[in-house]
Amino acid sequence: MTAHPLSPADQALLDAADRGDLDAARAALTAGATIEARDAGGRTPLLRAAFADRVAVARLLVEAGADVDAQDPALNSPWLVTGITGSVPMMRALLPGGPDLTRRNRYGGVSLIPAAERGHVGYVRAVLTETAIDVDHVNDLGWTALLEAVLLGDGGPAHREIVDVLLAHGADPRLPDADGVTARAHAERRGFHTIARALRTAEDGSTRPGQDGTA
Repeated sequence: MTAHPLSPADQALLDAADRGDLDAARAALTAGATIEARDAGGRTPLLRAAFADRVAVARLLVEAGADVDAQDPALNSPWLVTGITGSVPMMRALLPGGPDLTRRNRYGGVSLIPAAERGHVGYVRAVLTETAIDVDHVNDLGWTALLEAVLLGDGGPAHREIVDVLLAHGADPRLPDADGVTARAHAERRGFHTIARALRTAEDGSTRPGQDGTA
């Protein structure tokens, strides 16, 4: 990714994205700003808007054709950032841009996984309901969203609800981590008793007679 000198219009668009200044963003585009201009850190205006949760500017940029999957050197993209911030309005603003739901962050994860880790209940529910994202995607650490909610969560109300939402959307509780340890085993080890019970119930339900092809 080669950095190119920024024109005044490019810089104005990047700055407007940070501030959420819709009028300034429109003016910069009218003045010929490059929609995919990159700052010194390799971030596009849309990526900067996503990090700052500037939804109105993001909508404008998406309508103008900005790439919702353009990644910086750290492999952050506007779409992937929504899983970090947990912003449902930003997620919805980017959907018309046709995000690649399989695009991976630097840990090999999709946007659902950091959202589950960080306790973003609303985002987890929305992205599973409104997109076809893979609920059982496994990242480079060998973790699914379900595993990450248990391993990196605090066991509190938000993470308990996220586990319930993931299970309700078909997350497989039997998928182990790279060491062969399931989410339930991790929950029991960490003393997350409510989560462990929910996972045990899900495991029992997912292995009812006939579900695996046996009588």
